[in-house]
Amino acid sequence: MASLAAILAPLWLLEGFHLFQLTVAVIMALAVLGLNIVTGYSGQISLGHGAFFAIGAYVTAALMSHAGWSFWATLPPSAALCGIVGYGVGLPALRLGGLYLALVTFSLAVAVPQLLKHRSLEAWTGGVQGLFLSKPEPPPWLPLDPDQHMYLLAVLVAGCCFWLTSNLVCSRIGLALMAIRDHPVAAEASGMDIAALKTRAFAVSAMITGVAGALSAVTIEYVAPDSFGLPLSITLFVGMVVGGVASVLGPVFGGLFVLFVPSIAESISRATPGVVYGVILIVFLVGMPDGIAGLIRRAAQRIGWSAEDRTT
Repeated sequence: MASLAAILAPLWLLEGFHLFQLTVAVIMALAVLGLNIVTGYSGQISLGHGAFFAIGAYVTAALMSHAGWSFWATLPPSAALCGIVGYGVGLPALRLGGLYLALVTFSLAVAVPQLLKHRSLEAWTGGVQGLFLSKPEPPPWLPLDPDQHMYLLAVLVAGCCFWLTSNLVCSRIGLALMAIRDHPVAAEASGMDIAALKTRAFAVSAMITGVAGALSAVTIEYVAPDSFGLPLSITLFVGMVVGGVASVLGPVFGGLFVLFVPSIAESISRATPGVVYGVILIVFLVGMPDGIAGLIRRAAQRIGWSAEDRTT
């Protein structure tokens, strides 16, 4: 109940721009969660998840703008298309690994924004100008304004994805992915279908990140190709590392970090915000090498040990 109260409290404690920022942080946390499945749990380096974010956003934007679909109706096709593309990108993972796979996903992150500008897709994507959207209106029986409704919507979708991911990680498939990550030769010798697991991990990861992109489109009410360039993929990677690799809770902290720390850095120094951001990032990496979630886990273990010492 305490967790639910903490999640719902911003509906009444925050308003306007601050609630919008928190909504975007929830969406970024969801996108980082998708990346964490591939990199954290299956050990495959991806620098192109911003492309899946863009695909999910554009499918939702195009269907709402041109076909008049509701937001909820666009989620399945957005997730499905991202899953198909993710499965296709995962195929090189069967032959490539490490830095080589990172370069393949890097090329995807560079190519997708350019494709969105291509004249053959301009009728659907809006080309360089992008597409404008409207936030879904809250139902009449829900006494919330559009910003509050969007926050609640993002929390609901993200909560479902986090719950499903937690179940996946604790299942036999999740354990198999971690076995492939830690000991691929032993995993193959034990009869695991490494090819199927890797490609499915990429597909699921892309679907979750695509759903985050769909939420981003209606939250910001605008999509444009330049919003989904390579910096977005790097931002998601930073959020995963800072939050905690191979942690379901870590993306929550990663999403908060990548959204709020750049603003904090700019408030400290308007002349050199990048330098301040870099220093803050280095401090986090040195002080918490296994991420914020790892620090919390170690602190909880120490508290548990201290409690045991007092009872003995």
